[in-house]
Amino acid sequence: MQEIRIPREGVPAPLWPVMNALCDVATGLSDAIGRGPLAGQLAASIGSNTDGDDQKALDVLADDAFAFALKGTGVRWYASEEQETVAEIDVNGALAVAIDPLDGSSNINCNVSIGTIFSIQPALSEGEATFLRDGSHLLASGYFIYGPHTALVVTFGNGVLQFILDRTAGEFIQTDATMIPPEASEFAINASNYRHWSSPVRAYIDDCLAGSEGPRGKNFNMRWVASLVAETHRIMCRGGIFLYPGDERPGYKNGRLRLVYECAPIAFLIEQAGGKATTGTDRVLTQVPASLHARTPMVFGTADKVDRVSIYHDLPEPEVSALFGNRGLFRA
Repeated sequence: MQEIRIPREGVPAPLWPVMNALCDVATGLSDAIGRGPLAGQLAASIGSNTDGDDQKALDVLADDAFAFALKGTGVRWYASEEQETVAEIDVNGALAVAIDPLDGSSNINCNVSIGTIFSIQPALSEGEATFLRDGSHLLASGYFIYGPHTALVVTFGNGVLQFILDRTAGEFIQTDATMIPPEASEFAINASNYRHWSSPVRAYIDDCLAGSEGPRGKNFNMRWVASLVAETHRIMCRGGIFLYPGDERPGYKNGRLRLVYECAPIAFLIEQAGGKATTGTDRVLTQVPASLHARTPMVFGTADKVDRVSIYHDLPEPEVSALFGNRGLFRA
């Protein structure tokens, strides 16, 4: 019988077996990641996944472990970033889990925080159709972050809960809930791609970089970890905004984040924490994926900052271009 890893209080009864199974695997992953090279060649490249991304040994181990642990928990369909198609766990299950088993795995060797992203929704009779729906069907979503401490941040559609792994007891202990601070002066984006961005994105970042002498009238700090879970957790704790826009490079028209496994789960969580998540123009949770591994641009964080990005996108292109010569248009 599987150990109890998370208290039943606060977790909807039909979802508790799933959450307990996820926490059980996360406990083992936390231990393995915490041991680093002592646990073996976790960061060894073993090929690529179905979308062409480099696949690490721990990616596959985590994927196998989650799929196995979910047997007998009421899950019928299992969709993983590491697998091409949907897997059937239990023909009688009423739930479906979408998961990025190990987000940010390219950072394993650097000892940077990485994580697991997941969502839970009702299962339809057909596996792929279950996941090719908008985010209004999500029952729960969250992430585990494996860092100096291992945390679970999760929503069941009524605010956000946070749990910390007690490594000694092997249990996730609930702590104070977290809400995105309304004020922040941090933005996260990969600035090396500046030349490839659209005019609205460049205009927004230019205004941030102009600091207290620019139209925003304040100084900003830039962050970029290249681990979605780490970026999300910082925003949950400190506020700010994260941008992964589409750009002009081949294969990057819709960015690189996957709607089913990353963007929709994070968007649901962010909204429950008082923030917003959009494609730059439209709410992420209204997006319907065209395929299991469909990508979408992603902008999320403190609500007013996300709204400001949408304003830049709503302007006609000539007006956006004019911003480069008229920085006072959006003075706060």
